[in-house]
Amino acid sequence: MAIRTSSAKEIDALIADLASDRALTREAAIARLTVIGPRAVERLVSIVVTADRSVTARVAALRALEGLCDTRALEPAMRAAADPDADVAAAGVAVMRTFLAGSYGVAAIDGLTAIGLNQATSESIRLEAIEALGDLDAATTRPLWLALAQDPSPRIRARALKARNGVSSHPARVSNAERLAAMAEESVPDDPDLLSRLLTTDGVSVAPSQLHRMIEQIREKEGAEAPVPRGAWTRARGSAHVALAKRASLLGLYDLRESLEGATSPLPVEFLAALALIGDASCLEPIAVAHSRATDRWWREHLGDAFKAIVKRTKLTGRNAVMKRIQKRWPAILRTP
Repeated sequence: MAIRTSSAKEIDALIADLASDRALTREAAIARLTVIGPRAVERLVSIVVTADRSVTARVAALRALEGLCDTRALEPAMRAAADPDADVAAAGVAVMRTFLAGSYGVAAIDGLTAIGLNQATSESIRLEAIEALGDLDAATTRPLWLALAQDPSPRIRARALKARNGVSSHPARVSNAERLAAMAEESVPDDPDLLSRLLTTDGVSVAPSQLHRMIEQIREKEGAEAPVPRGAWTRARGSAHVALAKRASLLGLYDLRESLEGATSPLPVEFLAALALIGDASCLEPIAVAHSRATDRWWREHLGDAFKAIVKRTKLTGRNAVMKRIQKRWPAILRTP
C-alpha cells in the first residue's frame, strides 16, 4: 500500500515514539498507530524483526500490531514468541492470539500449541500460550489438555486439568467483538485483566455508546472494590477510554476530566493516552491542577506530556482564554520540558 508523504512523516514520528522512555509517549503512539491501521503495519513489523532494536520498542510495536489484527503480523509474531526476552515473547503470543478465530486460525493454533508443549520454553510464556488456546472449543483442544496433564510443571498440569474438567475461561466460537458488545448490554465479567485484554485487541470494533456503557459499569466495579484489586479495574476503565478515543468519540471526556479531578494517586497511563488522543481545551485546566498537586515524578511528567499533546493537536496559543488562566494560576506546567 502506497503511503502519502504526510502520512509517512506522521508514521515515522510515531514509530520513533515507540522507543521513548516516557510511557505516555509510547501509549499515545500505539493508540495512534492502531488508528492509522494497515499503512503502519510494515514499519511496525520491521521493528519487531530487528533484533538490535530496544525491547521497549519491539514490545510497543507488537502491542500496536495486536490491535490491528493484520495478517502480515502473524509470522513476525510467531518469531517474536520464541524470543529470549520474556516481554517480547509474551507480546508475540498476544498477537498470535488475535488470529485464532480468523482464516489464519490453523497456523495460530499450531504455533501456540507448539509453544505450550515445548518444555524448553519458559513456564510463563507456555502458560500465556495455553491460556490463549483456552478460547477454543473443547474438541479442538482436547489432545493438548491430555498431553499437558502429564507435564512436569505443576502449574501447566493444573491448567490442563482445569480445562479437561470443563472449566473454560471463555465461551467458544464467539468473536471478541461480540463478547464485548454482549458485556456492554449485560454486565462486564469479574475479570478486569481479561476485560483490559479484550478492549485492547477488539475495543475499537465496539460502538462508542457501548464502550461508554462499559466505562460506567467498570466505575461501579471500582467503587465496590478494596484499594488493591481496584487498580486492575481502573486500568480496565483506562483501556475502555483508549478504545473510545480511537473511535474519535468524545463520550468519555467527562469521565476523563472527573477522574483527573478526583485522583489522589497516579492514574494508569491509558487515561493520559486517551486524553492525548481526544482531549480538548476543557481538559487542560484539570491537567494543570493535577500537575500542580503531583508529588510523584512519573505522574507529573506524564501529565505534562498529555498537556503538551493536547495543546499541539488543538493548536492553542497563549492568546486562548484557557491558556491565559493557566499561565496565571498554574504556570509550572507551561515550563515542562
